[in-house]
Amino acid sequence: MQKLMIRSAALLCAGSLLLGSTAIAGPKKGRDYYESRGEVVWEVPTNEKVVALTFDDGPHEKDTALILDLLKQYQAKATFFVVGNKVERFPELVRREIAEGHELANHTYSHAYFGKNLSVHKFAKDLERAEDVIYAVGGKHCHLFRPPGGFYSDKLVETAKGNGYTVVMWSWHQDTRDWATPGVQKIVDRVLRNPRNGDIVLFHDYVEGKSQTVQALEIILPELQKRGFRFVTVSELLTYSKLKPVRSPDAKNVP
Repeated sequence: MQKLMIRSAALLCAGSLLLGSTAIAGPKKGRDYYESRGEVVWEVPTNEKVVALTFDDGPHEKDTALILDLLKQYQAKATFFVVGNKVERFPELVRREIAEGHELANHTYSHAYFGKNLSVHKFAKDLERAEDVIYAVGGKHCHLFRPPGGFYSDKLVETAKGNGYTVVMWSWHQDTRDWATPGVQKIVDRVLRNPRNGDIVLFHDYVEGKSQTVQALEIILPELQKRGFRFVTVSELLTYSKLKPVRSPDAKNVP
């Protein structure tokens, strides 16, 4: 997706997104409702020192391979929210992700925003098309879905659930904003400043222009490991839930 489109989306969000336009209706039920039902996941309250690293928008011909090299070096498992049209372009990277024990999740076929010139029917077809491509390449079905840009609404959650998906967002304090190339140190600081058990960290293995994610991971992975954290897939993270869902302290004004 073009960087301009991503930047425009970012203006509407702060980790999880506030949807204020008439074209895209925001969720009426909100985070507490969906989190308590397990239909949308932001993080997993747990006593275990585990975090889930997630990567959106890939695969990327070069950066994904470098990220996989680093994950292997630190015995880290991750969840890749792949875009269907990129899976078609780089199927060998998707097969490598599976072979090395990582998890694949659906991020739509075309990275289109639901609700903005995309009807429920077209959204469902885009979701299905991505699923078909992922299964054809990797032989595995996905059960997790992340909406492009983090836009979610009641209708999106309902549609995703009807197609067998749990919607996965990310911990608000772990949005690295690496897509905006803010500088390696800013990405590093965002992750290491306050890592918590059960965090879901948002990275991108596809970025318009020169990515800073690989350099940041070279610092983040050994430091988190030194602090005693283990890196697990989102599906594995979900099995560690021990506590009732809670809201992040920085969640005051976000639905």
